[in-house]
Amino acid sequence: MNELLDQLVSLQAIDLEIDQIENAIKAEQDGLDQRISALAKREALIGELQEQISTHQKESRTLEGEMADKMDHVRDRQSKMMQVQTGREQTALLKEIEDAKKNAKENEEKIMAIMLDIEKLTAQITEEKNLLKGEKELVAEETEKVRANIEAITKGKREKDLQRNEQATKIKAGTLRKYNTLRERRNGKAVVNVVDGVCQGCFMAIPPQLYNQLLRGDQLLECPTCQRMIHYIRPTDEKN
Repeated sequence: MNELLDQLVSLQAIDLEIDQIENAIKAEQDGLDQRISALAKREALIGELQEQISTHQKESRTLEGEMADKMDHVRDRQSKMMQVQTGREQTALLKEIEDAKKNAKENEEKIMAIMLDIEKLTAQITEEKNLLKGEKELVAEETEKVRANIEAITKGKREKDLQRNEQATKIKAGTLRKYNTLRERRNGKAVVNVVDGVCQGCFMAIPPQLYNQLLRGDQLLECPTCQRMIHYIRPTDEKN
């Protein structure tokens, strides 16, 4: 392998380590973000349940008002019963009284059903709030742990960044730009090995003539399919 390829391979090894460090930092933060998102969802659920209770209470007050009006109507019709003189009027009043009592009874049953729903919702809110309290405590602990982990990981990344910068200075600017562009476009790997004439980046065979040039190791070559820089590492048994 020529010196330039050796430098590029060394730079890529450092970059891949930095990639792993950055992925580790992201994984730590993503895990915490998921916990925080779960808290927000539980808080939203509690808000929705409270809104349902508020709606039920409003409906119950409406029904209570209607029921009171019906009972007032019953009392009014009952008072008039003492004043009517014909059977027809009395029958009409009795029907009004019966209908009003029936409507009042229906409202009462609806109110009882609503009260049961409110009771269930209140119990659910209590449970959700207890869970939320426990989860908040866990997230507070997790936040501190993640902060410490990220700080430790970042310290290692700073050291690798220094190594990376030092190694990058050994490579010509044009070649470094090409390397960086390939890294961005090829999932972090700009330099790959060729095994038995097959590029280990795209797993496509390279032309025989190009492979023969590669074996000489005296120039910087690229895969005609994926444009990655390619090199050849002689197997151990060939070296002996």
